Amino acid sequence: MKVQLINYTPNPDKTCAAAALGCHSESDSCEIVAQLSDQKAKNILKKTISSGHHSVIEHANFTFCISGVSRALTHQLVRHRIASFSQQSQRYVKLNTPTFITPPAIEGNESANKKYQEFMVTAWGVYNSLVEEGINAEDARFVLPNAATTAITVTMNARELRHFFELRCCTRAQWEIRKMAWRMLEQVKKAAPAIFDGAGPTCDNCLDPNFPCERRKK
Repeated sequence: MKVQLINYTPNPDKTCAAAALGCHSESDSCEIVAQLSDQKAKNILKKTISSGHHSVIEHANFTFCISGVSRALTHQLVRHRIASFSQQSQRYVKLNTPTFITPPAIEGNESANKKYQEFMVTAWGVYNSLVEEGINAEDARFVLPNAATTAITVTMNARELRHFFELRCCTRAQWEIRKMAWRMLEQVKKAAPAIFDGAGPTCDNCLDPNFPCERRKK
């Protein structure tokens, strides 16, 4: 799995803090941002976010390059509708060589893993034979599984990212997208430490307190 933050709004903390201050100031955000220190931006955002006024952090956008993940993951990812996605196309990219994700639960079971690997070889064998018979890649791809790897470019604003991290960093989330979410969170915290201070699963206000969770036990 490769997860890389490739672009984001310059000075995201100061930009969003200036937007927040601009709502209650005679000065515009251009004047405000020029006078903001890192510490003042941090203080403003902490107060604003804790008060529930999250609209101001929509002014910061973050773009990720993600690859080596399964189609099962991206099917979940695109459910986050306030985002932009550009995914590698199975219509135009021929997937001649088997490339897929193996879940740890299967990989750790010798018998199950043997069946899994054999099936993947069979699936790609059928795919390649269909292509050789002149079937278009867009139709041949119907035999490929959710495990097939893919690449996707994702852009979200900070408000949606915080919501994404609440849901997908949680142990209730599926293991692969959870792994990706934590890597994304680690990187945006470096780019915008004030905006993403405290971001992650809402353990103190768990949406499912009956779910068995090692983090909550700690």
